[in-house]
Amino acid sequence: MLDFYLINDEQSKPNYPEKANLEYISGLNSKTFENLKENGIIDSRFDYYSDFRWNNGLVKQISKKASEKRESDTDIEKLCEILEKALESKSGIIAYCD
Repeated sequence: MLDFYLINDEQSKPNYPEKANLEYISGLNSKTFENLKENGIIDSRFDYYSDFRWNNGLVKQISKKASEKRESDTDIEKLCEILEKALESKSGIIAYCD
C-alpha cells in the first residue's frame, strides 16, 4: 500500500511519518497507482515502491488533470479525494510505500 500524508511545503522530509505527526490521508494499491500512471494522471517518474513528495503546486496540477477525467474512472476518484485534502489544507503530499 502506498500511504499518503499531508506535509507543509517548507517542512523537511521525515524518515518516518509517524514520528513527524503527519496527518494520514489515504492509501492506494499498486494496481490503482499504475492505472493512474497509464492514464497520464500521475507522471511516469513517480514509482510506487519509492517514497516521493508533491508540493502544493504539483498537487494543483495533478488535481486539474484528474478532475477532467474524474467521472469516468474510480481510480481517479480515489486520487481526487487525496488531492482535495491537500488542497483544503494548502499543503503538499508525501507518499510512503509500506
